[in-house]
Amino acid sequence: MIRRHILAPILGSMLAVAVVATATDASAACLSGREAAQAVASGEAMRLSAVARRVDGDIVNADLCESGGRLVYHLAVMGPGGRVLTIVVDARTGEVLSR
Repeated sequence: MIRRHILAPILGSMLAVAVVATATDASAACLSGREAAQAVASGEAMRLSAVARRVDGDIVNADLCESGGRLVYHLAVMGPGGRVLTIVVDARTGEVLSR
């Protein structure tokens, strides 16, 4: 019983990484860490902490990507019950574009 409670978050995180890797739009070009930091510093993108307040659950993986001429966050969010959701958020406005 204890093992199940320990393994569930670990397996959920591993699954989240796989989900985001496959769910990221093929035409989306994700920024490096340095590029993402520059986008946030210049105001082109919201801080991830601000975006986190707009989603229900814990962000287990996030990528800042350029898609369709704008910056978007591709998020893997672990919701209630350990279910992992892929959410795309406009990085400038914080609007949830897809779930």
